[in-house]
Amino acid sequence: MASIPGPEVLEAFGLSGPVVPLPGGEGRSVRVGAAVLKPADGREFTDWLGETMSGIVEDGFRVSRPLRASTGAWQHAGWTASGYVPGAEPDHEAEPRWLEIIEAGRAFHRALATAPRPDFLDRRANWWQTGDYVAWQERQPDLVSGLQASYDDLAALITPLPGSAQVTHQPAPQLIHGDLTGNVLFSAGLPPAVIDFSPYWRPAAFGEAIVVGDALIWHGADAGLVRDLMSDRGPGFLQYVARAVVFRLVTTSERVRSQAAEQSASTAREVRRYERAASLVAGLARAV
Repeated sequence: MASIPGPEVLEAFGLSGPVVPLPGGEGRSVRVGAAVLKPADGREFTDWLGETMSGIVEDGFRVSRPLRASTGAWQHAGWTASGYVPGAEPDHEAEPRWLEIIEAGRAFHRALATAPRPDFLDRRANWWQTGDYVAWQERQPDLVSGLQASYDDLAALITPLPGSAQVTHQPAPQLIHGDLTGNVLFSAGLPPAVIDFSPYWRPAAFGEAIVVGDALIWHGADAGLVRDLMSDRGPGFLQYVARAVVFRLVTTSERVRSQAAEQSASTAREVRRYERAASLVAGLARAV
């Protein structure tokens, strides 16, 4: 259950009315009228996010604009506020909209193409940052049992032999959203809304590949989705997908370790998911 902001927080942001918990977002967000409040993730990140998202130019997407407190700050008493954007996450099994999510991400990334790299990325330490480092071979993996074989299969695709058809020019990194899958909302007659910005400094194709990886791992997507993106991005896109699956595999390993549930049935299901995703990606690599 989400924690509830006190009256002084609502007053600071000029809000009134019932506080309604929202689904998603790790269960931390609440809605009050036309605003959404959530606990702040540290002053440095909150200030950066407020400045970045208040200045972004919407073109083919919508965002939730941050709101300043009466003090002029982007947070008050540990809470942040932003405008509510209508829309809902699609049902990824019943009515998948993967290509639309990716297109929304492309528009969002175009708007951020010239944004500078934030310094706090060098100091961030969490499961997802560890996964990002391993995916880009900037750190060696430390995996729970069961996931090593899938990692090895994927890592072999990330470092192809010289002359392989998968070797392509590496685009320059930029600011990207590393968690688009559940954070693109759709509403009839409106551009898609991109919410809960998770910033990384990588080529834009990696943000797209994370969506593809999520679809393969958790939502039963097949190789056809990868082929669709490869026909657009080129065969080199497959390496981004391999990195994306490694990214999620490492974060899953970190979560399993933290829960001391390595031998549980739920972990066995996660192992099978990654085995399937790694097999699909490896099969596509052999066909290139």
